[in-house]
Amino acid sequence: MRRSILVAIPVLGLAVMLQTSIVGRINLLNGAADLVLLILAAWGLQERVRNAWIWGTVAGLLVGFVSGVPWYVYLVGYLVVVGMARLLAHRVWQAPLLAMFTVTLIGTLVLLMLTYFDRSLFEMSLAFNLAFAQIILPSILLNLLLAIPVHALIRDLANRLYPAEVVS
Repeated sequence: MRRSILVAIPVLGLAVMLQTSIVGRINLLNGAADLVLLILAAWGLQERVRNAWIWGTVAGLLVGFVSGVPWYVYLVGYLVVVGMARLLAHRVWQAPLLAMFTVTLIGTLVLLMLTYFDRSLFEMSLAFNLAFAQIILPSILLNLLLAIPVHALIRDLANRLYPAEVVS
């Protein structure tokens, strides 16, 4: 478990750097993919993982620190993603890609809706239909496109950190 927590800092740190420098610049209309959200969804869906909540907290604080959005929006959004992933890991374990798509879809929607409401309440107001069509739907599409490769990479990482027990 300690090894997994120690791995969380560099993995999530690298993901935040990639998110802010490369992945966040690949736009479809005004939407962008969220690499950190995808990593948290994939990590939370791994059955043997025990510390997904710590990964969600670390990721929420890291992204909240480098983002223009208040830190609590990402913290709450990422913890919702981890919670959904953990719930589905125990319920839909036979269809991991279906669970990944579900968590990605709902998680992206929740995180962007939290961001929208925070921006509407405290900064500027944007028409909901415009935000939905120009930002939320394109972001969901980009996240769904990246969900499969991220899931495969994170599954491999989880298998290395939590090897299956050998039954003799």
